[in-house]
Amino acid sequence: MSTKRFIIGLGNPGPEYAKTRHNIGFEVVDAVAGRLREVAFSQKGQSEVAESRWRGRHVGLAKPRTYMNRSGLAVEEIVRRHGLDHQDLLVVVDDIHLPFGRIRIRPSGGTGGHNGLEDIGDWLDGDDFPRLRFGIGSEFDEGRQSDYVLAPFNDDQLQELERLVAHARDAALAFVTDGVQTAMNRYNL
Repeated sequence: MSTKRFIIGLGNPGPEYAKTRHNIGFEVVDAVAGRLREVAFSQKGQSEVAESRWRGRHVGLAKPRTYMNRSGLAVEEIVRRHGLDHQDLLVVVDDIHLPFGRIRIRPSGGTGGHNGLEDIGDWLDGDDFPRLRFGIGSEFDEGRQSDYVLAPFNDDQLQELERLVAHARDAALAFVTDGVQTAMNRYNL
């Protein structure tokens, strides 16, 4: 295990996708950046990347500029460039299988039908990387999943979103300092 941990939030680039359910990974990474000192993102390869320290640990943040379903290239590039083990990553994604606001951290696992996680697994030759799933709920009609995930949160959800993103941010920072098992035990709802 390296001395650096990377939190990678998945989403889609471009203003038309900002603040949509599918971009919650970007929002969590931005919330983490807000807790760190002197963080500035810059384009490096396929991602916007920032580096800082948190409680004595080196932490990297990344927001791939590839589209969600093609995140694997950007993640593999970060792993290679920084010499990371897969266990040094925390990939933050939206999850329609979890109720809104619930988070689930796991050290590895399947994709749950999430195309971004599937693409990362393909590029990394396995699913042995930690992930933080942020529940966005599944309040959509059959065949309307794409419309749902690419839409903004509703007004009721927006009232809770800042608090819930802060919870996910704190879980990600616990991963940086204490590892995936402690983060799971402390923050999984």
